[in-house]
Amino acid sequence: MKSKISHLNSEGKAVMVDVSEKMDSPRTALAAGEVVFPPETWDYLQKGNWISSKGSILEIAKIAGIQGAKITAQLIPLCHSLPIHWVDIQMKLVQNTIQIEAQVKTVGKTGVEMEALTAVSTAALTIYDMCKALSHAIQIKEIRLVSKTGGKADLIL
Repeated sequence: MKSKISHLNSEGKAVMVDVSEKMDSPRTALAAGEVVFPPETWDYLQKGNWISSKGSILEIAKIAGIQGAKITAQLIPLCHSLPIHWVDIQMKLVQNTIQIEAQVKTVGKTGVEMEALTAVSTAALTIYDMCKALSHAIQIKEIRLVSKTGGKADLIL
């Protein structure tokens, strides 16, 4: 565990981390999360091929996740604005659960962990929004960083 929070100065005030002296390097991050459905809601959506009156639930969630990654710095106050070079959102349907993974790539001075986590969160929230008329018992769970590469150290959790 690190001994210092990077977004606080010596007086405990919020600061944006200065990355101006860092070298650009390839950065990737993979995040994951799940959306869990009550069985009757799952069955209803499966029978309808995940199509709602608003369109394809899974495709719209994928696009929302990509958009979320691209606007992360607008949502997270001390997050750096980064050029996003690639975002991939994958979804698997497994036993009343949509498993979401988001991979993000850039070349920059700081990592894309927040962008990957935001992509998963935005995709999950979009699924919830599109399905909540059927049930408010839908749960968003286990949003987490899975791995990151680039910077001081690679990390696989």
